[in-house]
Amino acid sequence: MFLGRVVGEVWATKKAADLCGLRLLVVEALDERREPGAPKVTPVVAADPLGAGVGEHVVVAFGKAARVALGGDGDYAFEAAIVGIVDDFDIPGAPETWRMDDVKAIAAARAARGAR
Repeated sequence: MFLGRVVGEVWATKKAADLCGLRLLVVEALDERREPGAPKVTPVVAADPLGAGVGEHVVVAFGKAARVALGGDGDYAFEAAIVGIVDDFDIPGAPETWRMDDVKAIAAARAARGAR
């Protein structure tokens, strides 16, 4: 798992059946020095069952953990899934760039998620 920030969204009209009904978000790892699976894996496209918004911090799981988080255990067409939307964090020594920088965008994303 890794801590990341949602930086975009992907839309695909034609996709594997496993992806139907899932939002696909682009997530950038906060600390690219850590290996979420392989060097320079980020940004990643992650399935989002929780309704995260652009600018929000999220916890991303890979592999079997991602598939289990979405209710499965078999072979699915995704490798990463958002398993948590972060309210806040306390990481001593973390760079200021890890902080949420667009407060208005994040508030709007949270309000939209609450309205669903």
